[in-house]
Amino acid sequence: MRMSNLLMPTLREVPAEAEIASHRLMLRAGLIRKLAAGIYSYLPLGLRTLKKVENIVREEMDKAGAQELLMSALLPAEAYQASGRWDVFGPSMFKLKDRGDRDFCLGPTHEELFTQCVIDNVKSYKEYPMTLYQIQTKYRDEGRPRFGVIRSREFVMKDAYSFDLDQKGLDESYQKMYDAYNRIFTRLGLDFTVVDADSGAMGGSGSQEFMVKSPVGEDGIAYCDDCGYAANYEKCECIPQEVDQIEGDLPLEKIETPNAHTIDELVESLGMQAHNFAKTIIYKADDKYIAAMVRGDRDVNEVKLKNLVGCRDDLELAEPAVVRDITNAQVGFAGPINLGIPIYADKEVELMKNFVVGANETDMHYKNVNMDRDFTPDVVADIRVVVTGDKCPKCGGTIKSEQGIEVGHIFKLGTKYSDALGLKYLDESGKQQTVIMGCYGIGVTRCVAAAVEQLHDDNGIIWPVSIAPYQAIVVPANYKDEEQVNAAEKLYNELTEAGIETLIDDRAERAGVKFKDADLIGIPVRVVVGKKLSEGIVEYKERAMESAVDIPLSDAVAKVTEFIKANI
Repeated sequence: MRMSNLLMPTLREVPAEAEIASHRLMLRAGLIRKLAAGIYSYLPLGLRTLKKVENIVREEMDKAGAQELLMSALLPAEAYQASGRWDVFGPSMFKLKDRGDRDFCLGPTHEELFTQCVIDNVKSYKEYPMTLYQIQTKYRDEGRPRFGVIRSREFVMKDAYSFDLDQKGLDESYQKMYDAYNRIFTRLGLDFTVVDADSGAMGGSGSQEFMVKSPVGEDGIAYCDDCGYAANYEKCECIPQEVDQIEGDLPLEKIETPNAHTIDELVESLGMQAHNFAKTIIYKADDKYIAAMVRGDRDVNEVKLKNLVGCRDDLELAEPAVVRDITNAQVGFAGPINLGIPIYADKEVELMKNFVVGANETDMHYKNVNMDRDFTPDVVADIRVVVTGDKCPKCGGTIKSEQGIEVGHIFKLGTKYSDALGLKYLDESGKQQTVIMGCYGIGVTRCVAAAVEQLHDDNGIIWPVSIAPYQAIVVPANYKDEEQVNAAEKLYNELTEAGIETLIDDRAERAGVKFKDADLIGIPVRVVVGKKLSEGIVEYKERAMESAVDIPLSDAVAKVTEFIKANI
C-alpha cells in the first residue's frame, strides 16, 4: 500500500478527551475517530487490525469445533422478557419500538436468541453437543463511556454458546473454550492472566475472566504467587483478619462526635485506629432498604452484597433523605443498634470487640459495641473488598493485587436460559431432559485497545506482528533522490511478492516526518533506503529496537521475511 493513497489522518497533538495511552494513540495514529460519546468509526489502519483480531478468534474457535453463524443486532423483546433480562438490563439496554408498537432492542448479548435458535432447529439429542458463535456488533448504553473503545456503547464482540446433554459435556465444552482462549490471547501478543469471576447478569455457576494486566484497567485482580490463585475483586473470597483491639466486655457508652461523619474524621477526633470502627451503609435493594456493615478500614464489595441479597436490579446507595428517615440522623451517623432494617455484616465484624458504630443520632456514636450483646445482624457473610496483604483463600499465602482490562469471559450457564425458554430434549429412553449451556465472550475491539495499552512507548504503538495493520514499511529517505526511490520501489515490490504486508512511504515529506509516522502507527519492521544506498546498505529497524542497524540491501527481503514469519 502506498502511503500517498492511504487515509491515515495522524495527529501531532494529544487529544484533550483521551485519558489513557491507548485512547490517545488510537486517535493520534488515525485508527479511530469519535462520532459521539462511546461511538467510534474505524479508519483503514484500525479496521485492518480489528479484522486480524477477528480472524485469529475465528481460526481458534473453528479449531475448537465451534460453528459460526450471524444473528441480527435488532432483536425482539419476547426472548429477553422470557428470561427476565428485559428488566434486569435496565437503562443499559437500547430499547425501541417499530411502527407496529412492538418492543425491540439493540442486542447487548445473545444468550436468549441462540437458545431460541437451537429450540427451532435442533430436533434430536443425537445432534448434541454443539457450540455456536458469532462475531458481531453489540450495543450497551453505558452510563459513563470512557477510555475510547475499552468502555464504549457500540463494540465488536465474539459470543459463543455451548449446548450439552449433561454436566460432564458442559465441563468438556468449557475446557475446549478455555484452551482456545489461551491460544487466542497468546497469538494476540497480550500479557494476560485467568481469574475466577462473578457471573453477573449472565447467570450460571462457574465463571472465569481473561484479564490483560494494565494500571488503567477498571477491574481489580487479586492473586497469589505461592499457589497461582487468581480472582477478580468481585469474586475473591476474603479470609477474616483479626487485629489488635480492646479486650474484655466493656459497657456500651454513647459519646459525642460533632461533625465526625467519616472514618478519617472519627480517627482524628477519637484518636483510635480505623479498624476499631464499623461502618454501617444503607443501600436500596430492589424495593427494600438494607444495611451493610464492614470494618472501618474496609470497603463493601457491592457485587458480593448484591448476590447475597438476591437483587433483581442494581444495588444502589440510599438517598440522603432516605438515610435520614431510617436513622433519624444525618448521613454518617448510621449504626446497627435498633436500626429497624435488615443488617448484613461482614465476617470481620463478628471478630471485633468493643468497637465504635454510629448511634443513629446526629453527632453521636456508640463505643464499646459488641455483636450479639448490642445487636444481631440478619446475615453474617463475606461482603468486603479484598486488599493487598490479605490471606490467600486457597493456600494462606499473601494476596497481591493489580488492575486489569477484561478481554474475555467464560461462563457455565447451566440451565438458566434453557429452563426459561424451554430448551429440552428427549433422551434415549424417551424421557424429557433440559439442555445445559455455556457462554463464552471476547471483546474484539477491547483486545485492540488492550494491545495498544500494553505495547507502546513515547513514540507510538508497538504492534505484535500478528495484528499489525501492515507488517513492514519501506521508507525512501529522500523522495527527490531517484535512485533511493527506485530502490525503495523495488524492495517494496519484492516484499509484497514474498507475502509480506508492506507499506511504502512515497509521500513528499521529510525523512523525520516519515520516521515519526512509522513509529506512531507501530509498523513492526522499518527499512530505510538512504544515503548508504551507494554502498549497497539500507537501514533495518524492528519497532521494539532502540536503534537501527545497517544491513546489505540484498539481504533485506530475507531479513524482514525471517522476522515476520518468526513472530506471526
